[in-house]
Amino acid sequence: QVQLVESGGGLVQAGGSLRLSCAASGRTFSTYVMGWFRQVPGKEREYVARITSSGNTYYADSVKGRFTISRDNAKNTVHLQMNGLKPEDTAVYYCAASLRIYTGIKGSDYDYWGQGTQVTVSS
Repeated sequence: QVQLVESGGGLVQAGGSLRLSCAASGRTFSTYVMGWFRQVPGKEREYVARITSSGNTYYADSVKGRFTISRDNAKNTVHLQMNGLKPEDTAVYYCAASLRIYTGIKGSDYDYWGQGTQVTVSS
């Protein structure tokens, strides 16, 4: 069982920055693919970014060039640095972990989820 706890959400003005963190349990964190998703009430959950066990990173087009995902295997933590925030980035952000060989952009690719952290960007 892997437990994920997000932190770092909050209220920020458009153009500002936030850094989300996700602390994970488990002795084999370095082998997990870690992802970030976001969801607005009434809409489907949206893929944001993922980072593989080898450190390769992938982003949704909507956040490419603004968001950066990184991981610290020594601290079992993954981060999402969000710069140039826009009101349309407002959502609950979820951290997810996958233990699978192939992990893509679908929520069903991931095995464990955090409880989410609210990000609100004011215009």
